[in-house]
Amino acid sequence: MDTPPPPAIVRPAQDCDAATRARILTAAGRGREPVRLACSLRLGPGDHVPRLLLEGATSSGVTITCDGGTIGPGEAGTGLADFAVEIRSRPPEADRSRWDRPTDVAIRGCAILGHVRIWGMGLNGQGPAVRESSHSPGHTERAQAAAPTRITLDRVALTAFGRIPVYAGPGVTHLTLSGSRIAGRSSATAVYLDAESADNAITGNAFTITTGREVIAVDGSARNTIAGNTFDLHGEGAVRLYRNCGEGGTVRHQTPSDNVVTGNTFRGVGFFTAPVVVNSRNGWDIHCGADDGYPFGSSLDNRDNGTGNRVEDNRTE
Repeated sequence: MDTPPPPAIVRPAQDCDAATRARILTAAGRGREPVRLACSLRLGPGDHVPRLLLEGATSSGVTITCDGGTIGPGEAGTGLADFAVEIRSRPPEADRSRWDRPTDVAIRGCAILGHVRIWGMGLNGQGPAVRESSHSPGHTERAQAAAPTRITLDRVALTAFGRIPVYAGPGVTHLTLSGSRIAGRSSATAVYLDAESADNAITGNAFTITTGREVIAVDGSARNTIAGNTFDLHGEGAVRLYRNCGEGGTVRHQTPSDNVVTGNTFRGVGFFTAPVVVNSRNGWDIHCGADDGYPFGSSLDNRDNGTGNRVEDNRTE
């Protein structure tokens, strides 16, 4: 299947009119289902939306701006599917081959209680559509064409309650997380850039979150910029660049290459833990044999094989 060209920058979505805004806040007050959003929304003091869903091209160009408003369920109801914000693509319809994806979505100045998930073919690298695509050449291009692109989280205050607060699923490109504070706790990482994702920017953020492992995972993700952030590490690592091998039977095609990690400040570094590690796994994973049988990617070579990464001008305090 031919890879479609990158989408043109879309026009900003129209603001929600008064009646639509009232319906959104009324539905949000019931708190049972996520609020589907196809217009730009401003949340003021006292406004609270437990769950937001932006799905497909109908949500392209949407901006959520907060001036005292809050998004997310808080500590209660933060299971795997109980997202504070979910930005996802729709699968192809029967007579089409292309995924219907949202682009140019922005969330600015909001307090987010819970986790943000951005995904296209699958929630993670083990999704059925991801696995099927990975068994033939051209998977990276297909995953990127299917996933949301140009998603911005700017000046948000994000509090996690055990789940990964920012998860970019397979193929997500041009995600920006900037000028934000990421707090709370995660049993895993604070940011996860999954297989075949690329060209994402994590800049100028303060990571005070307590994590169960490294703060940022770059898993088979390429050409990302991680710059100007401060990390309170609590003895864990800051950034790990690697490639999962075989998990879920999915072949990982892209390597963690051409990433830039620069100008960051690391506090609370453990005695035996380096803040940044390139090629941190190199085939040391119990799942590596699960994708055997294909002449490419992690099926052919379980090593991380990251090249062209720049790690420089970072500081430890």
